[in-house]
Amino acid sequence: MTRRYFGTDGIRGRANKHPMTAEVAMKVGMAAGLSFQRGKHRHRVVLGKDTRLSGYMIENAMVAGFCAAGMDVFLLGPIPTPAVAMLSRSLRADIGVMISASHNPYYDNGIKLFGPDGYKLSDEIEMRIESLLDNDIDIALAEADGLGRAKRVDGVHDRYIEFAKRTLPRSMSLAGLRVVIDCANGAGYKVAPAALWELGAEVFTINNEPNGFNINQECGSTHPAALVKKVHEVRADIGIALDGDADRMIIVDENGAVIDGDQIIALIAETWQQNGRLAGGGVVATVMSNLGLERFMTELGLQLHRTQVGDRYVVEHMRAHGFNVGGEQSGHIVLSDFSTTGDGLVSALQVLACVKRSNKPVSELCRKFEPVPQLLKNVRVSGGKPLENSTVQAAIEEARGRLGQAGRLVIRPSGTEPLIRVMAEGDDDKLVEAVVDDLVGVISELRSAA
Repeated sequence: MTRRYFGTDGIRGRANKHPMTAEVAMKVGMAAGLSFQRGKHRHRVVLGKDTRLSGYMIENAMVAGFCAAGMDVFLLGPIPTPAVAMLSRSLRADIGVMISASHNPYYDNGIKLFGPDGYKLSDEIEMRIESLLDNDIDIALAEADGLGRAKRVDGVHDRYIEFAKRTLPRSMSLAGLRVVIDCANGAGYKVAPAALWELGAEVFTINNEPNGFNINQECGSTHPAALVKKVHEVRADIGIALDGDADRMIIVDENGAVIDGDQIIALIAETWQQNGRLAGGGVVATVMSNLGLERFMTELGLQLHRTQVGDRYVVEHMRAHGFNVGGEQSGHIVLSDFSTTGDGLVSALQVLACVKRSNKPVSELCRKFEPVPQLLKNVRVSGGKPLENSTVQAAIEEARGRLGQAGRLVIRPSGTEPLIRVMAEGDDDKLVEAVVDDLVGVISELRSAA
């Protein structure tokens, strides 16, 4: 069955345009609510959001849908995605919802769904929900005396902050560290600075004044220039940048150099291996992770297992094969000893703990391998399936031949935007650039012809 609503990370699109309309959001609430009826108890859903203007519209529409399905709704307000996952379990909810488009601009929004175990839904469950969205499900909705109620829940920020702090040893203090935190004007704007300060760090906070429009706007993990500038300005030991829903992060060292998720995975994997904590004999990453990470894992006697793009698929592989460290180059870091999904704050705390114990500068500690030259370019598409075109397929095969065994080529449609992503890597940076440019040209010509 073809997916019509769900992508690699829930449902996402332009706010107030299909599928991110109030009507669809209400139907998702109805369909998800009916899909998670598990007995005669009062069913409940926890519902969080980031700081986008459209969050008010989507939130209210989903409340109506869930209440119509007979579920009580616990409204969390602006809060990180991993906090929703944690609270789904902590509050014994039947389902958790995060309204967010992650790193996308304010004019996009999305819906992420979690099961009662705090994990993102499987493809099978998402397809079951999809099958209900375009059907008349009124007959299955609650009777008048069985409608759900909605209420705001107090203290959820404090719960999440304490949860994050408990991922470190009780004796661990971040005193003496100068930390800049870029909150991306997003969901972590309150909890992240508070947690760092309570752990003893000297905290400098930027982009923590959301207004509905400035989430991810020239800030956060996808736009680290402001963080780099602030690190230089205050002579910080480290900078941390979250994204809009705070489920991923990147860091900046004391010299202003950006350190991505691959390097963070390498640092945590090496540290946990030395401590006897690493499970599964390796880590899980995606096809987009740098070949340098794979080589570094091999040097440690560990394996790198790759999945398709999306932290949900990383988590599924981790659960199936017993790994406890995984993630994406973009900064989704999944540490299953603590969390069921990517968690920017918890990942940052693990890095800060390594810095504190080692007494080394971040530039030395967090550069575990030399990345293989890698180039990613996006081609915007208006529809169709350009990757199935015979001309494009022939160009892809030719490109793979040019890169040979020492390189990698990944071409895929984005699961969150109308883009084709073209990525190549290899030891010859000029060859990598030529391969990517040639493929982008072929796909662009096809788009122009259409």
